[in-house]
Amino acid sequence: MTRERFVAQEEGRADVVVSARAGVTRSAVKKLCDEGNVLVNGKAVKAGQAVKQGDEVTFTLPDPVPIEAAPEDIPLDIVYEDEDFAVINKPQGMTVHAGAGNYAGTLVNALLYRLDALSGINGKIRPGIVHRIDKDTTGLLVVAKNDRAHLSLSAQIQDKTCCREYYALLEGVVKEDEGRIATDIGRDSKNRLKMAVLPFGEGRYAETLFFTEERFKQNSLVRFRLKTGRTHQIRVHARHMGHPVVGDKLYGYKNQRFALEGQLLHAFRLELTHPRTGERMRFEAPLPEHFQRILDIVRKEL
Repeated sequence: MTRERFVAQEEGRADVVVSARAGVTRSAVKKLCDEGNVLVNGKAVKAGQAVKQGDEVTFTLPDPVPIEAAPEDIPLDIVYEDEDFAVINKPQGMTVHAGAGNYAGTLVNALLYRLDALSGINGKIRPGIVHRIDKDTTGLLVVAKNDRAHLSLSAQIQDKTCCREYYALLEGVVKEDEGRIATDIGRDSKNRLKMAVLPFGEGRYAETLFFTEERFKQNSLVRFRLKTGRTHQIRVHARHMGHPVVGDKLYGYKNQRFALEGQLLHAFRLELTHPRTGERMRFEAPLPEHFQRILDIVRKEL
């Protein structure tokens, strides 16, 4: 573990004082406090407890867990990289990390080969992984290269200060120009591989904003902005709208118009605050070829 002890030079809340010293967000410090890893004069404190000038403050960052996934020489589209994090444009068909029956060919295997370091907070199977996108969803995700960056980036997602936007081609013509979907999401009782909209209080709260960009004869191009990050959130909410994602074999129409390998859902924009410098940064990735090809077809149908 990384343990640091210092004497407070000014008064303030524990989370504010430790955040400034450790270089991580207040939300990350709150998690440390909840786990008993922040002490003031030798006693564990809550995030909002007052720290006085001259108090002895100690905080402990958890050690990285040894990485055991095997590096693999798999091509990666690295949009950005520095000493703290990398932004990857993930292709369709690549699983983010190993799971049941799938222990090779993942993004993690490729990262271990391509990058010089990864955070260890998420354990042996998911080093560096701050958030995920589905196997057949394409686009941007951020990867942490050290634990301090990981805590900061995770906190930004939790605090909704990390902006994640997607393009999706939906079935049918969406009437609304824009809107908000807020539901609970949880496991589908009839199919454990699926998620479903549940009554409030029976799942986890999920919120998505949507903006209709283009309307076609039988489809709509819609931009989604995640406010939360639940499993399959956009796909479930699109189905809830009555307009499932084209190519979605799990939540979409049984009979698909196009021969596709998966849903036309692309994480095209990622905006975050640099965990070390505080700079606000934006990254974008163009639509992949298979998505653009279908979009060209439906545009010609007008």
